[in-house]
Parts: sequence; C-alpha cells; structure tokens
Amino acid sequence: MTTLVVCVDRGDVIPQTGIDTPVSGWESVASLVTEVGLADPEDSHVNCLLEALRVTRDLRDTDEDAVVAVVSGAGDAVSADRAVARQLDQLIDRYDPDSAVVVIDSTEDERLVPIIESRVRVDAVDRVVVRQARDLESTYYLLKQFLADEELRQTILVPIGAGLLVFPVLLLLADSPAVAIAAITAVIGVFLLYKGLGVDDAISTFASGVRDALYSGQVSIVTYVVAAGLALVGVFAGAIGVSSLEATDAVFVLAMLFIFDSVPWLAMAALTASTGRLIDESIREDTIRSSYMNLPFGVVAVGLVIRGFSAYFLERAGIIGQLTVPALEFGAVSVAGFTLSTGTRLAAFVIVGVLISLVGVRLTSYVTGGSIRDELPE
Repeated sequence: MTTLVVCVDRGDVIPQTGIDTPVSGWESVASLVTEVGLADPEDSHVNCLLEALRVTRDLRDTDEDAVVAVVSGAGDAVSADRAVARQLDQLIDRYDPDSAVVVIDSTEDERLVPIIESRVRVDAVDRVVVRQARDLESTYYLLKQFLADEELRQTILVPIGAGLLVFPVLLLLADSPAVAIAAITAVIGVFLLYKGLGVDDAISTFASGVRDALYSGQVSIVTYVVAAGLALVGVFAGAIGVSSLEATDAVFVLAMLFIFDSVPWLAMAALTASTGRLIDESIREDTIRSSYMNLPFGVVAVGLVIRGFSAYFLERAGIIGQLTVPALEFGAVSVAGFTLSTGTRLAAFVIVGVLISLVGVRLTSYVTGGSIRDELPE
C-alpha cells in the first residue's frame, strides 16, 4: 500500500526558487527545503515542507510505503489550480498511490484539497501552524486590514483622536477629571447613537433629495417648507393653549387641549405638503395615481375627526363651551342660530370627516378612473 504525502503550495514561493514541480522523493524534497529557506527564511512553507518530511518518516517507521512530494501552482486562481491538477496526475501515474496525506499551511492552500480528492483518496489533511508567530501574525494582518479600511478609520480612529485631544483642554478648563471624562463620554455616546441609528445616512439622503428637488424645479420643495412653518405654528399654538391652564390639571386634559389647538395648523401643514406632491405628480406624469388624489381629502377628514374627539373631552372637562352656530341668511333663505350639545358636536365632526373622505374617494375614482381600471389585475 503506497501513501502519497503531498505538500501543496498555491502561490509563488516555490517557483521563486527556479525548481520545477512536482518534486518527489526524500532527497529532492529535503534539498527543496534548503532552497525555499534561503529564498525566504520567514515563509511558513519551510515548516510545511518539514512537516511533510516528518509525516513521511513516521509512516515509514510503521513499515508503510510512503512517498513525499511537493506540488505548486502560481498565477491566477484557474491557472494555479490547473497546474496543481496536472502535477498530481503526473505523480499518480508515476507512483499509483492508494491514498494521500495532504500537508497545508494556509486557508488558500486548503482550497486545493477537493482537487486532490477527485484523483486519489485523501486519508488525512495536516494543517501546519507556526506556534510562535500565529498570534503576532494574526494581530498584524488584522491591524493592516483595519488601517486600510477608510470607513473604519473614520468611525473609530477619528473619535478616539478627538477625545484624546479634547481631554487635556477640558481638564484645564474644568479643573476636574470627572467633568472632563463625563463630557467626552457624552460626546462619544452621541456619536455612537448618530452612527448606530443611521442618522448620517438619513441626513445624506435628505440633503441629496432636497438638492435634486431644487435642481429639477419641483413645487413640493416650496410646499414642504410652508408645511414645516405651519407645523411649527401649530406646535406653538398648542403650547400657548396648554400654558393657559393650571398646573394642577390632569395630563390627559393638557394633552387634549394641545391637540385641539394644534390640529388645525398641523392639518393645514399636511394638506399643503400633499398638495405640492400632487402638483408635482400632475406635471411629471400624464395620469395621477389615486393615492396622491386621496391624500388631501384624507388629511382633512382625519383632522376633523381628531379635533372633534379632543373637543368632546375638553367640553366634558369644562375647558371649552358648547359649539354655537350663528344665524345665517342666504337671500330669501335664513337659518336660525343653534347650539350643539356635546355628543351632537362629536357626531357632526365625525360625519363631516367621513363625508369628506367619501367625496375624495368618489372624486379620485372619477378623475383617475381609466388608470385605476388599467392597474387592476385581470
């Protein structure tokens, strides 16, 4: 029974010595160890070749017929793999082995094991690890990869460097290590949240969207600014309304008053933004999608319903009075003034909101009826 102990080199280490592969036989491989060691004493392939010799010696000590050999392939992935396969075929034709022991020293060399298995039975794979250099080499290459990654450098090294620079300044100004450490920790925490929550990506996307909208002349960019102003007015109006109440009032009542005063402005803000988007769609496309047509009506309907419910709770709490409709005259037709009760007021707001929503659906179906039918599945 013949066992082929084959050392695999998927690189340019052995070709640098000028020796053609495959190399087989104890004396030839022992001579190759010297040549590889003289070419690069720090290369781990020297240890791989010595391990192949050791395995061959151990097999021979057990009265087993063992042949040591070395195969190598250089160049790109396909050329290197084909060279190794061709050299293996030569060794198999020469020695006709029953099995093989593969000796490797890297993950790259391990990729050649399936090629060897396709030609001869592989009994074992011996992975050579240089003990004294393993941890140091791993740390070195990790640091090298880390420093080569620009994004990692900006994310980790920049905050650490800024903290080291700011710490002595804060220590001089505050004259307290605790204050300096607390300030730096807070800044690092904000930065980690900023990166972890993807705020930088959101800001970048928003900025590029605003730039594209300005360059393309979209109406929505103006309406969005107006909507933001109306929203701020709504928040301010709600805050003023809440400040007029006593501090002892319930939190629920304060929240309802804030909603009651701010909802009209917030609804106008949403209506303005949706109208601008609707105008952009009408300019860009021949047909308007139903979702953009429904949005303004839905905003007004939801605003009325929310204001109706908030008014109901405030009226029950005695914060606001009942809704009084003044007398109206339309030529020969006149309507006497009347006052709505609490429940009637809520029902009126809900009904009006539902009617506006239905009108929006009906109008959208009428305006975009052709395109809607086209989008429906058959």
